[in-house]
Amino acid sequence: MATVTAPKTAAHKLVEYHADGGIAILTMADPPANTYTYEMMRDLDEAILRARFDDDIHVMVLTGAGEKFFSAGANIRMLATVTPQFKYYFCLHANETLQRLEQTPKLVIAALNGHTVGGGLEIALACDLRIARRDAGKIGLPEVTLGVLPGTGGTQRLARAIGKARALELMVTGRTFSFDEAQELGLVQDIFDRQDFLPQVLDYARQFCPPNKASRAVGRIKRAVQTGAEVPLAEALGLERELQQLLFTSEDAHEGLTAYAEKRQAEFKGK
Repeated sequence: MATVTAPKTAAHKLVEYHADGGIAILTMADPPANTYTYEMMRDLDEAILRARFDDDIHVMVLTGAGEKFFSAGANIRMLATVTPQFKYYFCLHANETLQRLEQTPKLVIAALNGHTVGGGLEIALACDLRIARRDAGKIGLPEVTLGVLPGTGGTQRLARAIGKARALELMVTGRTFSFDEAQELGLVQDIFDRQDFLPQVLDYARQFCPPNKASRAVGRIKRAVQTGAEVPLAEALGLERELQQLLFTSEDAHEGLTAYAEKRQAEFKGK
């Protein structure tokens, strides 16, 4: 198997982690294109786990360093130099990391600060909500132009996000398109102004943090939707009941119900 050299030294984290008032900001940091390697995916996995098990973190925001790219996807030069077996295990590891992101019971917002193409869009599709920076770039899955398919969950998540026919057309043509069109398709939930883009995203994210929202309820809603959409209805309803029962025992549920009865604004604590 060919060896792969990390694009940065081992001391440099390819995913930077910063906490800001209950929000974990995860930044893919290999500009200008923020392409990912095995090393970056390993760092992303560590950052996801760090946020997952930090009780003071309620929402994750994932973005890219610089202003040109959220991410251009997998590092093509790396893929061109390794064996087919390594390519397979690389995709397997990346898929496991994105599944962890998708299944973490905390809301994940992708802040699309620039071009979001190929594996970059596949990462964004594993997030729960996508906010784009106005006129900052293109979005799409052009892997067919390389003779391959979107192999980090793209074929499955894009079809689930916008429907099979539209997803298929976009993938087989390899067309990239604007964030405005992505919003029309429902692929992007909102578009924020270019200036102060990340601060705007963080302000948006804070609405899902205590005291504004019961973050445990937000996380359980996410889990009910993500898991429930993949299983039969009866099983999904059973999961919903189980998650609701867990929430009934929480401090925030008590506070929310009491505040409603007392006709006051609830003050949630994320507990």
